[in-house]
Amino acid sequence: MIGLAVLITGGVTIGLTMAKTQKIKTHGMHHVGLAVTDLQATLRFFTEALDFEEVGGKPDYPSVFVSDGTIMVTLWQANEDAIAFDRKKNIGLHHMAFKLGSFEDLDTMHEKIKAWPGVEIEFAPELVGEGPARHMIFAEPSGIRLEFIVIPE
Repeated sequence: MIGLAVLITGGVTIGLTMAKTQKIKTHGMHHVGLAVTDLQATLRFFTEALDFEEVGGKPDYPSVFVSDGTIMVTLWQANEDAIAFDRKKNIGLHHMAFKLGSFEDLDTMHEKIKAWPGVEIEFAPELVGEGPARHMIFAEPSGIRLEFIVIPE
């Protein structure tokens, strides 16, 4: 893309500049940072229920970094007086969606987490619109909305 700029002052053309603007694209997601009400409960959920690995953190902040090998999630401990997010009233993260490999994986994960302490299932696995994709949405122990989705190829 080439941009053209002309500076006109008092009816007199002062300069003419041609510049080529370069498009810069991002390269995927590196990590998502989530502020949580209970760092240890959310860490256990990510590592034990979702099989993420703990890959770092900053104890003085406090925070823990977890990864599924594709994406990293930073879990930050919120202050005790933090206000819960309301997806209809606040600007911010509506939910975070994780891809799964099969409908069987989705059903297995639903069974695994539905009895997990502090997890609230918003809806069980169902078709996305007319399908063929299926998904479910739930809140993890700190109340953050997460989604599992399977999109068959």
